[in-house]
Parts: sequence; C-alpha cells; structure tokens
Amino acid sequence: MRSSVLRTLLGALVAVHASAGAATLAFTTDPFAGSDALTTPGRQIVGGELFTDFNVASDVFAFDPSVFGIGPTLQFANDVVENLPAAGANVIVLRTFDNDADPATPFGAGNAANLIAGQLTSTGAGFFVYFNSGLDLPRLVFSTDLGDNTSDLKVLARMTNLGGQAGRDTLATFTAANFAIAQVPEPATVVLLLAAAAFWPRRRGTPSLSRPARATPARARSA
Repeated sequence: MRSSVLRTLLGALVAVHASAGAATLAFTTDPFAGSDALTTPGRQIVGGELFTDFNVASDVFAFDPSVFGIGPTLQFANDVVENLPAAGANVIVLRTFDNDADPATPFGAGNAANLIAGQLTSTGAGFFVYFNSGLDLPRLVFSTDLGDNTSDLKVLARMTNLGGQAGRDTLATFTAANFAIAQVPEPATVVLLLAAAAFWPRRRGTPSLSRPARATPARARSA
C-alpha cells in the first residue's frame, strides 16, 4: 500500500530535481483531504492552492492517477470553449476569459467549469487551466467530472508569474508536454532515488530533503 511517507519523499525528490532546470510539480495526495466537499450537496469549490511560478516552456504539472481517478493517459485540449472537443479530453486549457451571459461577473473557477461542462458530452474526472479575472492570473483546477456543471472543484495551483494580458496570451502556449501522469515509486525505488539525490547539483536556495519546500497557502478569496 502506498503510504504518506512515500508521497512526502517523492515531493522532496521533485523539489531537488527541479534545480536542474525544468520543474515538475507533482500532486500525489487527496485533493479534498480535510474538506467535506464530496459529502456536501451541490458544487463545492475548495481553495488552499499552491502559489507557484510556472515556466510554460519547461515546467510540468504531474498527477497521481490513483488519487485523482484518471488515466492511464492524459488527453489534452487547448482552445476557446466553442472549439473544445465534445469528448475525450481530461486536461483542458480554456482560452475563454469571461462569461458571455454575465460579463460583469468576475470569471472564476465555477464559471470556467460551467462553460466546459456545457461543451462536453463525455463525463469523467479531469483538470483545467483558466484565467481568473478577479485575481488576474491563471489557476489549475481539478474537477470530479468535467462534463457535469455540479461537480466539485479543487483549485490546485495559481501561477503567480503569469498575470495580466501577458498571462492571458501565455495560455495559448500550453501543450500536452506541460501535463503528465506521476507514479509514486515503490519503496526500493525510493531508496535508490534518495541515494542518487545526494549527487544531484543544488543551486543556492534549492530545498533540501530534510526540509522540503512548503507551499504558501492561499488567502481566503472568492473562487
């Protein structure tokens, strides 16, 4: 059985490996842990996301399929809502930035999820990136069902370096290479990785294995 210790070790290894250049941001724990979202009627939107820089040219978001109920492969789509495929995609970059039905309302995770659900004819868990007009930056969100406009949502990350119009323009440059399936290694593999980590080069400021980097928790904001 996979343990929380293995997940912690994997997170530390990912943080060290990021010092070589490209960063892999792995999500390997229950996205709704500590929340009653899944047992509360109606859509719940859970914040508390990771605050992070994200380099679209090199960085990767990775997801444990056993935790998120996805896989074994990711199917990617990046477009305005009316051009999204009706079925098949479980990772979506939404390049629609407002709700035509109510342009005065700030565009949040719920608005984006509703637009996606209205376009899809298939069901299933998945992820989407959208641009939050109130925060003026993009966020990564997990949905328990992309095709259902009542599905619960967990905001996983906000990309703090991609604000403003430049950030909106950057959404078009996301590709399938920015998303991956992450598997937690078996214990023997972890031991080998820990041994190898001792020889990885570390830049100044790179977190050590004994003190993994902590994500800055999101302040309470409207989703």
